[in-house]
Amino acid sequence: NSGIPLETLEHDLTPIGLHYILTHFDIPNLSKDNHIISFKGEFSNPFSLTHSEIKELPAETLPVTLECAGNGRAQFDPRSSSMPWSYGAVGTSEWTGTRLKPLINRAGLLSSAIELSFTGADRGYDAGHEHYFARSLTRKQVEELDILLVYEMNGIPIPPQHGAPIRLIVPGWYGMASVKWLTEIRALNKPFDGHQQIGTYRIRRQTEDIGKPITKMKVKSLMKPPGIPDWASRKRFVSPGQITLTGRAWSGEGKTITKVEV
Repeated sequence: NSGIPLETLEHDLTPIGLHYILTHFDIPNLSKDNHIISFKGEFSNPFSLTHSEIKELPAETLPVTLECAGNGRAQFDPRSSSMPWSYGAVGTSEWTGTRLKPLINRAGLLSSAIELSFTGADRGYDAGHEHYFARSLTRKQVEELDILLVYEMNGIPIPPQHGAPIRLIVPGWYGMASVKWLTEIRALNKPFDGHQQIGTYRIRRQTEDIGKPITKMKVKSLMKPPGIPDWASRKRFVSPGQITLTGRAWSGEGKTITKVEV
């Protein structure tokens, strides 16, 4: 796992090798030549698509900022046992793929379907629970969001660490919703009870709380540190005079950033 160097904020699009990475388990070794996305469950016309069939569908490219829900976690007191992000768990890329909604319409959601789960090929243990990483969205959320099945990142095939050959991109939501190494989309007639849905990514005021699910990204900003660093201490030195401050501000719900206060 790695975050961006904050000087990367100068780029409109984060260079692929510097985009933040969070993987829960091992990176699956998947071949696009035999990879299949299956639509299962509460559909009237369940079907599967190969990588080449997905690439033949109408394509769209969206610039999307992804941020880990735990960005800034290193500042918690007491310190969290999870990935100790300071500030760099964010990145912006142009993602190319095909829209999910036409495929859901083709599969024919039954009236009994209330949620859709998205399962990746990455598998492991978390808090003693063995599972494939999977998340879900409600039927209404799927209808409202511009979700993509993507196969390119900044104009090249998605690298393995970012979810090749096919991943989900859910614009405006924290990164956990954009399931990597996607293998299955399942329509459900009851709420999804996967560990990454009900056991993690929830805001709790107390340990025993059920908590509220983390969903859309919040308004946030980061600044490229001014000046130059000391090698050992990372203390920064700035020359006297006017200094240009450079950074980025973003929101998760399509809201326009109107001003930044320093």
